[in-house]
Order: sequence, then structure tokens, then C-alpha cells
Amino acid sequence: MIQKHTPDAHLPMLTVPQAERLRGLVADHFLTRWGVRPVVEGGAVVHDGHLNPLTNLAQRCRTVPEEHWPELVAEHFTRLEGASQGGEERAELLPRTCLRLVSGDAFAGPAADQFRYARPVAEDLLAVLALDTPTSVRMLTDVDVARAGLDELWAAGRANLLKEPVKHEEVRGPSGALLHSVSGDSHFVASKALVLPELARTVTGRELPEAGALVVVPTRHLLAFHPIVDGTVVDAVNDLGGYAFRAYEDGPGSLNPLLYWWHRGRLVCLTVFDHQSRSASVRPPQELLDLMKRLRGEQETSAASSTAAVEDLARAVGELTGRLEQNPGGFGEAFAAALNLAHARCATDPDAAKLETWEAWVTAMQIGSAMFATTLGRQGTVRCRVGDRVLNLPATGPAPYADARAWLDTCWLALVCRERDRLATLSQVPLDDLRRAGAADDYVFHWIDTLQSHWLRRPMDDIVPKLIATMETSHPHVATRTPRDFLDLVDYQPVALFHRLITGDKAAFADALTEALANHERYWDGPRRNEPRGRVALGPLAMACLAEDWEFPVDTASPYLPKHLVTRAWCGEFPT
Repeated sequence: MIQKHTPDAHLPMLTVPQAERLRGLVADHFLTRWGVRPVVEGGAVVHDGHLNPLTNLAQRCRTVPEEHWPELVAEHFTRLEGASQGGEERAELLPRTCLRLVSGDAFAGPAADQFRYARPVAEDLLAVLALDTPTSVRMLTDVDVARAGLDELWAAGRANLLKEPVKHEEVRGPSGALLHSVSGDSHFVASKALVLPELARTVTGRELPEAGALVVVPTRHLLAFHPIVDGTVVDAVNDLGGYAFRAYEDGPGSLNPLLYWWHRGRLVCLTVFDHQSRSASVRPPQELLDLMKRLRGEQETSAASSTAAVEDLARAVGELTGRLEQNPGGFGEAFAAALNLAHARCATDPDAAKLETWEAWVTAMQIGSAMFATTLGRQGTVRCRVGDRVLNLPATGPAPYADARAWLDTCWLALVCRERDRLATLSQVPLDDLRRAGAADDYVFHWIDTLQSHWLRRPMDDIVPKLIATMETSHPHVATRTPRDFLDLVDYQPVALFHRLITGDKAAFADALTEALANHERYWDGPRRNEPRGRVALGPLAMACLAEDWEFPVDTASPYLPKHLVTRAWCGEFPT
């Protein structure tokens, strides 16, 4: 016996009685409008040879009281009447035809005879051709296809699909897996699963790995995928599955909640769905299962090895710091080790949710600040706190290890730790001392001059020309000492972000931060993948912390932007 609260099999966003009422309202509307009662079965209505799915209408009805359903039904079909009714010639069809994914049961009953050209893509997915006009989207019938030619339409549909604009963002699932979410207003966003390699290359800047990707297409406006590169694929199975089911339930434009594996040019369904019990389970094929086990094992082995290496590095930082009172010449090595430790902690704690991660960042900031504090003195000692120790460090005056690069790293650390007093001290370091400490392109010193002027509260009329000088001298034809890719993808990014900050342009800052993080990933990918500095985008992180303090909205979803460092979650936890 079906209970009144049981979800309808074809329109699961409604109960069985609600779905029956909606079908009745649709039939009544057509009878009143056209004098004929149409075929209304499952999740669609067939009238005058045209198939009209009811999924979107049902999702809208779910959100309003039932007494308003008759008006929604009338509004929905009145709008569809203005859509294309067919008859377009070949010249009209080719420029506006796009490949489209539809559910496997999109063509029910007699309507299936009009779409014999449709191609199965995977379980519960068909690829069809759709005409995209300014007012509507209509799936082409066999008659339409015959007028223009199937092969030509298919090629045009693929080319037009590639041009459809989308929005991309990186999302962390509940288990921590990195998901690439692709969305947009277009009816063809999910259809980009048909051209997934090209989509991945466009939105991530990288090719899909040989192992492929996990993919979901819950609605026509949403696609999400996870490239299979490491053991997080195991987490991604659960994260993507939940992500797809929630989006499918919410709509609009629901497609299906199934999980697929894109591999070697085809989509393989991994979800087994029991419609009677409305329960789903994931059953990967043996090839994928073996791959997941191997990658997970490699990840766990690597994590154990990495943990041991991090603890060794932590002990080295403690030993190097303990020698600074007698050997201030070891500052360069101690600071480099501490900075590496701060980054390395984030390899296993990307959100900086653990106390030891915060301690590592504070220690690196303290060592860098102490290094420059000693260069400002010419004699005597300087008392500096590092960790739980207060050190009496000899004042050395300018030193070769206290160069422009070390100054920028220390500045970024002080911004992350919100150490305004230390930023003020750093702003007292003479540019001439930094120039003598080591050669660098002119833009580096203009950039430091800009930051120092900002922290010394100089007027904007003084800061802006220095920022402009930084931008002008950072051109690759001028900055010849700095490697081109490092300059473009890493070094210039904080400059661009600071520019958006001081102009108060929050939207432009958000776009620039997204670009900076993508550029960071592009630079540190490949041979540099395992280097500590690749774990966190230090300069953009510092600018994000400054933006957070200035009440700019900051998206902390990126793995290169530790959330708890941005949000000041640890500030004040212990004396620094």
C-alpha cells in the first residue's frame, strides 16, 4: 500500500498524491486550452507530437502552496507555447544547435519514436541535439535532423557546447576531497560532461590524469568532477555522491543523482539505485576498485613518511633556534627551516586547524622578525621571543641573510599572524640595507617601499606612485633577473591583490584572489609538486588576511589558503 507521503517514482520531489494532482492540472489545462486531453504519464506530457517534461514544473510547485499550482501550470505552458515549434532550415539549425545530456527516460511512450537518433552515453544518460534560441531550448526531432544532416549537426553541437560559458569554483567536500564545481545559467552546463577533457583543461589549466575523473551531473545547470590523482578519490566517492543527491533534489533542471567515472573517453556509472527502497550504493568496477586501493595505500604510506619528515624538521628548527644567541650567522638557515616547517604542517592540516600548525607559523614569523630586529641594531643585544624562549640576540647591523626576499617572507608571516608592531619594525629596515644584502630586480625594492609606506601610514599620494613603479618595473622586459614564470605566477600576484585592496574593489579582489591561487597551483605543479613552498600561497594568503581584517569577503575553499589562518581563529591563543 502506497502511503500518502511516499515520493512519486517519476517526480520524487512530490508525494504520490501531489504528483497525481499536478498531472491532473496539466491535463485540465490542455483540455481547456486546446480542447483535447493529452497523454500525461510518469514525468512528462505528450501533446501534438511534442514531449514536455514536468520535472521543472514539479520543482517549482514543491516550493509554493498547492492553491497556486493552477496558475503555475498555466504560466509554465504559456511560456512554452512561445518556444520554437520546429521547421527551421539547415542554416538556422547549425549555428544554434548544441549537444545536450538528458535522462535516460526523457523520451517516454510514443515520443520516443521522434528521437531515434539520440545516443546512449551511460546508464540513465542520453545525448541529444537541442536548438538554443533567445526564448527557449527545444530538443531536435528526427525530422529536424533529417533536414540538416546528423553528422553536421553533431559536429556543430559539439563546437557550440565548447563555447558555452560556465563558472568554476573549487569546493572541499565533508571528507576533504577537492571537487571542481562548474555551474551557470545555461541549460548545457551538465552537458559539458560530454567534453570533460576540454572543460577540465579550461577551468583548471591542466589535463585530466590518465586515471580519469569522478563526475556527477545532478542538474542541467551543474556539473562537478574530481580528477583521480591520489588516495582522496576514496573520499571523493562519498563527497560527490552526497553533493549530487542534494543538488538533484533541490533542482531546478534535475538530471540525475548518479556517480560516473570518466575514463578513456567514456562515462561508466558507479551507482546502483534501488527505486523501490530509494536507496543507492556505489559499486566501482574492479579496475577502478584496484586503482582506488593502490592510491589510498600510497597516500597512507606517503603520509606516514611525511609526518616523520615534518617532525624531523621541527626538531631541526628547535636546534637551529637554540644556537642563534651564539651564532647569529645561522639566522638564514633557521628562518628557511622554520618557513618550510610552517608550509609542511599545512600538508596534513590544510585548514590550519591544529595548534602545532599555528605554532609553526608563529615560530617562523618570530625568527624572521628577530632576524631583522638584530640588523637594525649596531651594538648590544636584542631581546626576542621565539616559541617559549626569550633570546638575547647580538645586534649585528645589516647582514647578507636579511635580504629583500627574506623581508617579503617575514612581512607575509607578520600579516598572517596579525603582528602590527612587527610590521612597523620591518618598515624601519632601510631599502639600501636590503639592496646591499643581495641583488634583485628593481620591482622587488619598489614593492617593499610600497608596503613600508603603507604600514608607516604615509598618504595615498605617496603610496600610489610607488605601487605604479612596482607594476612598471615588473614587466618581463625590465625584470630580467627573475624567472618569467615565477614573476608572473607567484611574485606579481600579491601586487595585483594589494592594488584591489587599496582601491576598495571587493569584487575585483575576489577575482584576483581566485586567479592568484590558480596561478600558484600552476607554478608549483609538476616537478615542484612536493616542495614545501607549494603547500600554501604565502603572498596571496597574507593579502587574504589583510582583506579579512578590512571586512572584504574572502573565499577560503582553496587548499592553498588555510581557513583558520585567514579568519584569525588562533590569534591570541598564546603570547607571541
